[in-house]
Amino acid sequence: LHQRQQERKRVMREACAKYRSSSSRKAVTPRHVSRIFVEDRHRVLYCEVPKAGCSNWKRVLMVLAGLASSTADIHHNTVHYGSALKRLDTFDRQGILHRLSTYTKMLFVREPFERLVSAFRDKFEHPNSYYHPVFGKAILARYRANASREALRTGSGVRFSEFVQYLLDVHRPVGMDIHWDHVSRLCSPCLIDYDFVGKFESMEDDANFFLSLIRAPRNLTFPRFKDRHSQEARTTARITHQYFAQLSAPQRQRAYDFYYMDYLMFNYSKPFADLY
Repeated sequence: LHQRQQERKRVMREACAKYRSSSSRKAVTPRHVSRIFVEDRHRVLYCEVPKAGCSNWKRVLMVLAGLASSTADIHHNTVHYGSALKRLDTFDRQGILHRLSTYTKMLFVREPFERLVSAFRDKFEHPNSYYHPVFGKAILARYRANASREALRTGSGVRFSEFVQYLLDVHRPVGMDIHWDHVSRLCSPCLIDYDFVGKFESMEDDANFFLSLIRAPRNLTFPRFKDRHSQEARTTARITHQYFAQLSAPQRQRAYDFYYMDYLMFNYSKPFADLY
């Protein structure tokens, strides 16, 4: 597991050196650390990548911080809407730089197409009082030729192909969102030198290895439960392929290009044979 970490960090640094020669000299600003959560007791910084186990990681951080006794007791809304965990951008400059230079910095990533499909299923295939009116309406108005009045009124029923059209449109009718933004933008891995790179695909091994590295209590293990829509199957490679099969080959290629830095930086192989 230690070797695997060395290898992941090497690949990440090489990708940064190849494509982002200037960013290593940029100063860290609060924007760069706005997705990073702070756990001062065990001196951990966790960069949140949505749809890559972030709800359960926040539960673990809350237990580490002494805010809860068990991960099983923490409700979804407490995780995401409570202000129990502090973000790094709420500290002053000295507080930010001190923690960046002395704490263990970690992030967890996921295969980019799989993460995208997971976000789409979560936000658009279930009732949602934010994503349907804010994103759904704008997407349907722009990309569905003869959208019904009902669809335009509710913003529900967005198809995956319409969602991908929105994602790839440089003149998006509605902005970007953390659930499908690039990891390279959310966590600035070329600017912030992460000590630990975990993967959703090897979550249990990686998470428990990380917990042992920071000397977490022995009885604390990473929770296995699925946070939202728990009755529904997790988004797997097979499910992801079914969604991407609904797109044209050029659309798939453009989606791959869109996430290219994430594919490269985190060493994920091309998900379709016809991609170049």
